Amino acid sequence: MYRLLAVDLDDTLLDKDLRISEDNRRALALARRAGVVVTLATGRMYRATLPFARELEIDAPLITYQGALVKHAVTREVVVHRPVPLACAMDIIARVQSRGYHINIYLDDHLYVERHTDESRLYQSISGVQARAVGPLVPFLKEARQDPTKVLVIAREEKLDELATELRPLYGDNLHITKSKPYFLEFSHPQATKGHALAAVAAAYGFKPGEVIAVGDSYNDLEMIEWAGLGVAVANARPQVKARADYVTASNEDGGVARVVEKFILGYA
Repeated sequence: MYRLLAVDLDDTLLDKDLRISEDNRRALALARRAGVVVTLATGRMYRATLPFARELEIDAPLITYQGALVKHAVTREVVVHRPVPLACAMDIIARVQSRGYHINIYLDDHLYVERHTDESRLYQSISGVQARAVGPLVPFLKEARQDPTKVLVIAREEKLDELATELRPLYGDNLHITKSKPYFLEFSHPQATKGHALAAVAAAYGFKPGEVIAVGDSYNDLEMIEWAGLGVAVANARPQVKARADYVTASNEDGGVARVVEKFILGYA
């Protein structure tokens, strides 16, 4: 019944040590052998996603940057690229900088920051990608004359919630604003969601929503969980995500993804 499986990485497939458990690895290999297309759907950069795709021997387009970039794991073909319009990106940066929050911007799958901070070091430790410090970001973007793939703000969750509440009415339908982690607020193209990206991947294979499973844990997974025929939340997911999922599996620390494969793809009891 199911022909495509899209899995979030952080706090879904990966454990607290940012590793793929043997149970999950084995289950995903069995899913592929059963003819199911397996892909990853993450807010991570493409270059930060590729090592996990190689570990799992994925031969499919990867959904990265929350769906802003869909790029094949093997051929490197770009299926979708929906960046943030340059004018919007510079406006976001100007508004956020006045609050003193840390900002990441992404161009050509490289990470840029104004300067190295505790926040940039935290992000580097999670992503495995080295940030490039380039000084004030608005002048840097003006000189680059290029739409960034994504803008990310790092701060305490309550501060990010306040910021999102303030900025959503200003940008309306011109930007997609979501949290991937409690302390990561992401600004992207309005159609740069995991839901839109998953629809594009499914269409490339000729699959319908009812043939797709999506598994995630956080707010940025909601669109793909709701788009897929079977939307799954791991047990450690945000309560709002579990409430809107079709099924709740075990946690990321207890092989939640493996349990989904076993139940819905392999047909184990």
